[in-house]
Amino acid sequence: MNRLIWMGCLSYLLIGLAHVVIGSVLVEMVGRYGVNYGVGGQLVFAQFSGFLVGVLAIPWLSSRWGKRSCLVVLSACLGVAELAYSFLPAWEWMYAIGFVAGFGFGGIEAVVGALIIDYIEEKKAVVMSRLEVLFGVGALVMPLIASWLILRSAWQYSFILIGVFSLIMALCWALLPLGKVDRDIAKSARVSAAKTGTAAYVRRELPLLVIFACFFLVYVGVEMSIVNFVPAVLIDHINITPAAASLSVTFFWITMAIGRLFAGFIAEKIQYANYLLWSTLGSLVIFIAFGFAPNGWSSFAAIMALGLTMSGIFAIALIYANALLPGRTERTTSILIACGGIGGALLPLATGWTIERLTMGAAIGLLAGGFAILLLLSIVAFRLKKRVVPQTITESA
Repeated sequence: MNRLIWMGCLSYLLIGLAHVVIGSVLVEMVGRYGVNYGVGGQLVFAQFSGFLVGVLAIPWLSSRWGKRSCLVVLSACLGVAELAYSFLPAWEWMYAIGFVAGFGFGGIEAVVGALIIDYIEEKKAVVMSRLEVLFGVGALVMPLIASWLILRSAWQYSFILIGVFSLIMALCWALLPLGKVDRDIAKSARVSAAKTGTAAYVRRELPLLVIFACFFLVYVGVEMSIVNFVPAVLIDHINITPAAASLSVTFFWITMAIGRLFAGFIAEKIQYANYLLWSTLGSLVIFIAFGFAPNGWSSFAAIMALGLTMSGIFAIALIYANALLPGRTERTTSILIACGGIGGALLPLATGWTIERLTMGAAIGLLAGGFAILLLLSIVAFRLKKRVVPQTITESA
């Protein structure tokens, strides 16, 4: 089981690297191909499209191939796509490559998340938080690696690094024994139905599914908006330099990683529902305080505190949703991660439009409204759970 956890952690590190590599070298890519940032954004959208298809296809694919085969194929797809990026083919081919790359890391995230929730019997929240730490490390480290390579005019080697890592992971998933879960993850759903998580939802469970789908859509959208637009907010509100403002995102990711080290332990201690309620409430209060921060020190303190309060929300909400909707882990995980991906694409667009057409204050209000929605959905999910799940599950959740 420890080997499964380590493989999961390495896979999430890979996903974190792959998620941000395009953004890390986008300026160089745009210059190399002589295209504008709008066209560059289309490449990001192509990758997101592949991510969405990969996440949604996982229940169908794993029911036919088994989870191990899925992870081998998905890791290989990501590896080949990243290596193809590094050859800098004609721009039209980059869209297809981006789709395959997104398909690969989106599918890996869904399968690994479902594996951990299904097979880790104790301290699920602790293990999922550990995976999220590695995701955050990947997202934090990749821009630093890319910057170092850009200074040496070798930015395309960023893709080679991820490509080689992905192919190594494909070999590991194919060859390494994983103990007692080996037999199950090698089987298709038609052979091992008990562990597939593809059963249909009953009517009374649908309200909870919708609530969690909306929760993930809003949460990931808010998180991505913060990562992309907090530097602009700082420049507009307190007139700090762009270089200093960009450091705010680094500090945000650092405290996110630190918070995730402890989020699982805290959630297991106070129960998942209480953790989500307090985390969303704390995030709302801190973000409002950030909007009124008078100087750089207080703004950075608020951003770091926000990283701590937001750090465990994604992982704990995913575990909590699967605890309240048992028996269909792959389907639930895929739907929720897909909704998060949609929110991560749409809400930053809405935030950017608000900044451009309205005011920075309106954009801050939009994101504060997102946190308020998260708090409201947490409260509604907490109240609905007693109507949907047996008392034993309610108590364990």
